[in-house]
Amino acid sequence: MPGLEQDKRFVEILQRLVDKSVDGYYNPYREFTWPDSLPDDRMWMSEDLTSTYGTEVEAELSPAERCRLSRWESINFYSMNVEGIRELIIEVMRRIHSRGFEVPSDFFHHFIGEENEHMWFFAEFCLRYGGKIYSGPKLNSIGHKDPRVENFLVFSKILLFEEIVDYYNMRMAADDTLHETIRKVNRVHHEDESRHIAFGRELVGLLYSQLAVDASAEQRRDIEEYLKRYIVFSLRSFYNPQVYRDAGINDPLGFRERLLADPARRDAERKSVRKPMAFMLKAGIFADDLLPTA
Repeated sequence: MPGLEQDKRFVEILQRLVDKSVDGYYNPYREFTWPDSLPDDRMWMSEDLTSTYGTEVEAELSPAERCRLSRWESINFYSMNVEGIRELIIEVMRRIHSRGFEVPSDFFHHFIGEENEHMWFFAEFCLRYGGKIYSGPKLNSIGHKDPRVENFLVFSKILLFEEIVDYYNMRMAADDTLHETIRKVNRVHHEDESRHIAFGRELVGLLYSQLAVDASAEQRRDIEEYLKRYIVFSLRSFYNPQVYRDAGINDPLGFRERLLADPARRDAERKSVRKPMAFMLKAGIFADDLLPTA
């Protein structure tokens, strides 16, 4: 990945982000005061973020059923973070202090440390208040004969994952109907992720500009198709039949299919990916804003 050290703007941004990580460092093990339990009669996730929001199915649920469902959807969201963070740490660890990644490796140290701490407090929430961490389906590994393509796809996936998560974090951090513990977990994560997203956008943009110099039209289409499938895969992870089973929903798989088929969900999903889609379009990575339907 030659050339990063020659991009003065990228180097300056990296240093500012490293300085912010150092100045804003906190001890997550002392940051949180975990109550023994969270109230069962309140939502555990902002209502407009739940997988039933805006659907015909939602109208069939009582207020108590919606609260119970939000509890397990909350646990699912933090479980997705645990699993997603574990995977991104592995990918960054493979590249830290390796050829081509000399420039961002100092930032990688802070990134890995912060993400490890995020994984800890998300797992702590899941285990304390749900007694479990959900394990979801996995997307095929990226392996590619061209290391430039593989590196680009790895960091694009990391960026897309962080952007989708951050949409949820910001919404719940600002939602005063939620318990303060839930708001704080999301608020703390958002504050760190804002740096990671800033870094990710810079790196992904640079990697693509280097890649696009001699990439064929077919290669660019394949890249776009893969990343769009990843976005859809990520969005579908919010419709977890294990969640519906734990929430006491009859026929969890049928319940999931009804939700996925409801047109109202497309509008909600679009809101959660508006920012990353806009970035991908502006960077020339996506030719349009159409996503696969399955």
